[in-house]
Amino acid sequence: MKKIILIGDSISMGYRGFVQAELNGIATCWGPDENGGTSRNVLAHLDDWVLNRPVDVIHLNCGLHDGKREFGSDDTQVPLAEYENNVRLILRKIQESSAARLIWATTTPVNEEWHHRLKGFDRCEADVVAFNAVALKVAAAAGVIVDDLFNLVEQAGRDELLLEDGVHFKPAGYRLLGAVVSRSVRAAL
Repeated sequence: MKKIILIGDSISMGYRGFVQAELNGIATCWGPDENGGTSRNVLAHLDDWVLNRPVDVIHLNCGLHDGKREFGSDDTQVPLAEYENNVRLILRKIQESSAARLIWATTTPVNEEWHHRLKGFDRCEADVVAFNAVALKVAAAAGVIVDDLFNLVEQAGRDELLLEDGVHFKPAGYRLLGAVVSRSVRAAL
């Protein structure tokens, strides 16, 4: 059996079960029990979550938590320049320490108005776009495969797939994400 690691935030935790079902009999899927959180957190846990495990494919994302903002703040939780450096370090460490195929997933879109109404902090659409642009540039420079979940959700109808919190997905959204992630992982095997 092939071994797959899924690292990400609560979005990846939401589609993990769909990926496991799609890859049943082909691969086992593992991911940490806790939310991957920011790129700082992924970097801090990289040895435990990825580098010290036998694995064939790593499907990775971080960015949604990096872009969090306190209400009224101009600053994201992780500044964009630091995020870029963190993603570069994460990808480099994995490539230097593992023979696994690596897939970078873009951060899924948000509805910032819905999010602002129901959450105790903001997530802005422009930040998701900016963080994705930086991550895509870093992934391209590193020769890493990209799974563009952002555009998938946009094209499928973001607001039809999102819950009213503006960030998490209805079951149909997680099912769609799981199917696409599964296809990306199968192609990398």
